[in-house]
Amino acid sequence: MRDMALLRSGWLWRQTSVLKRWKLNWCDLWIDGSLCFYKTDSRRDLEHRVGLKVSCIDVQSGLECGGVTPPETNPRENLIVVHLRDGSTLNLCANSEDESIAWKLTLLDTRRNPMFTYDPYDDSYQAVPLNNYHTIYITPGAGPGTHQVVVQRDPFDGMVENIALGILTGMAAGAAMRSFLWMPFFFC
Repeated sequence: MRDMALLRSGWLWRQTSVLKRWKLNWCDLWIDGSLCFYKTDSRRDLEHRVGLKVSCIDVQSGLECGGVTPPETNPRENLIVVHLRDGSTLNLCANSEDESIAWKLTLLDTRRNPMFTYDPYDDSYQAVPLNNYHTIYITPGAGPGTHQVVVQRDPFDGMVENIALGILTGMAAGAAMRSFLWMPFFFC
């Protein structure tokens, strides 16, 4: 188990990325933005994990999910589509429309609240918003031995992956163009 608060859990259908099959998974959404998929509700076999704080762009549900066909026994109103920063989507399906909307709101809330503090005296988590400089200032506690903590989130988080992908795409396009430029010499 994790040493963190669980925001939502339950059974969701998840569409696999390669074969586009629907699989029923137990899902846990943790306060740090981790969406974890397990084979059973015992949480022993982790099948897939998505870090929503960094990768989630938007969440749609129900009739907003155009182009996605739900599992056979579920209507379109139960669909949830999570749009990820890399351009892919995570297609999910709840057991009811109400459940779908509840998951959507919780997923969106997780994306919007980037940082949390833990208060051991209350055993609770408190959302702390980022300021314009992507910085969080946490005031010192009243107890002995406490001090101020400053946590800064890198505004360029995930940018390295996008640059690397752009460089690889440019190299592939350049190689293709070079082969076309040499083609007239082979036919002379």
